[in-house]
Amino acid sequence: MKIVVHDSAAAHLRLLQLPPADRRAALREIYAPLHPTLAAAFGGHADLVATHEQGVGFPLDGDDPRLPEAVEQMREARVWERVEDALHAARDLLRTAPGVRTPDTVHVVLVLGDPDDPHLVTRSKGYFGFGGIPGAIHLVMWPTPEALARIGHAAAHELHHNVRYANVVWDPATVTVGEQVVAEGLAEAFVRELAGPEAMGHWATALTGAALDDAYEKVTAGIGVAGMQNLTAYVHGDATAALLNPDAVPLGIPDMAGYATGLRIVDAHLAATGLTAARSVALPAREVLGNAGVATAT
Repeated sequence: MKIVVHDSAAAHLRLLQLPPADRRAALREIYAPLHPTLAAAFGGHADLVATHEQGVGFPLDGDDPRLPEAVEQMREARVWERVEDALHAARDLLRTAPGVRTPDTVHVVLVLGDPDDPHLVTRSKGYFGFGGIPGAIHLVMWPTPEALARIGHAAAHELHHNVRYANVVWDPATVTVGEQVVAEGLAEAFVRELAGPEAMGHWATALTGAALDDAYEKVTAGIGVAGMQNLTAYVHGDATAALLNPDAVPLGIPDMAGYATGLRIVDAHLAATGLTAARSVALPAREVLGNAGVATAT
């Protein structure tokens, strides 16, 4: 499995010097390494620039001095090199999993986020990623202290997803809450195996005590709910579900509860089996749930 971390820092700085009318084309070039893989996964079409603009990517209009300053800060912090180092270490640990398939090449593109987007900067502490399609990892960050400290670990989390979904079928029409929370719990437990508990994302560790117990009951009660459009509240919480769909019915689930619930499930699975998260990368969700004693396996 070859890891290619594309050094997008210079391309960001060039883009930010262009007239706004020319920036979309330059951004498309930044995203180009991901396009063939993601387009193939989504029926031959993926407009990553439109997704950037609709999501939490940095704004393309105007001249905000914070943007080039942030890129320079990330470059000085060796963000791209640290992402690459973390991914190489993650790849080596995943090689301990017996008989799993891996992508031949994984292209990794890190893009600057929007400093004024509360979902990115507040709820997500400045960083997150998408690695559910084998062969592509998309990272977004704004250089908050937490993002600067953990962006490499987030990349390792996404590589675990990349390898998982080279072995486990992921279908947006049939994927369940059980699969999603198991995948997130395994990826966070994998980061802990790789770099220690302090490396885990806040999404897996912030919810504790009675609040976690309550969220665990609500998420596991919906463990068999299927369809990607129905999973956001269970995995990311009511607030994110409302952000994506203002008509979403609240379930009383706090931010990122699916990650903490998934980690609790995975920890029970690891304790019951003696396996590691690396060696569990390709296990069916129903097996992990069963090992954890979750009654409604999927």
